[in-house]
Amino acid sequence: MIDFDHVTKKYRTNIGLDDVSVHINKGDFVFLVGPSGAGKSTFIKLILKEINADSGTIKVGDFVVTDLSNREIPMFRRKVGTVFQDFRLLPKKTVFENVAFAMEVLHKTPRQIRKQVPQILSLVGISDKAHKYPDELSAGEQQRVAIARAIVNNPAVLIADEPTGNLDPNTAWEIMDLLEQINLRGTTIVMVTHAKDIVDKMNKRVIAIEKGRIVRDEQGQYGYRGEENFE
Repeated sequence: MIDFDHVTKKYRTNIGLDDVSVHINKGDFVFLVGPSGAGKSTFIKLILKEINADSGTIKVGDFVVTDLSNREIPMFRRKVGTVFQDFRLLPKKTVFENVAFAMEVLHKTPRQIRKQVPQILSLVGISDKAHKYPDELSAGEQQRVAIARAIVNNPAVLIADEPTGNLDPNTAWEIMDLLEQINLRGTTIVMVTHAKDIVDKMNKRVIAIEKGRIVRDEQGQYGYRGEENFE
């Protein structure tokens, strides 16, 4: 599903990624961990074609991301959902309208939107909030809206960048339960996180990055040799 083949990205004198090769299978749930500045954001931005690799090849599904033209990028990004720590909801649109907007930009019909949006709101547990505005919701509810928006077009891949970072522990676990449900439906998930307790308890695949290199890639827990570096 996601392949990095000897990928390097440098920022002047700083290294984002250094000759990274990794394969993420379809349906995987992967935690991407590491200290600040390790290369996690670079990894995600390269997947989304927000930045370009200096060398190497990146594939996501049938797309060779490193070869995409500017015209092809929007079509590719329709296959990838994204969820962020700060939700990024449209404040003047209702919950329903926020989720529907993701379908409207793909020119889905009103009939498709009327059918699909309620189904997704039900999946994420906020059917009763459809006509509320973001500022009327709790942080956890806002994140559920963001997830609904990210998956309403059935992306093959979901990128979750610190999705529990602004949430209290109980709400964070509710969001993780939801992400696991989405993964069980077949969506490949790559989640950037510093939440050691979540990574340890969920026992998924962990890719640890430090100084632009993958230092650990295995099923298990957050830490590795030098665990103290992961804060």
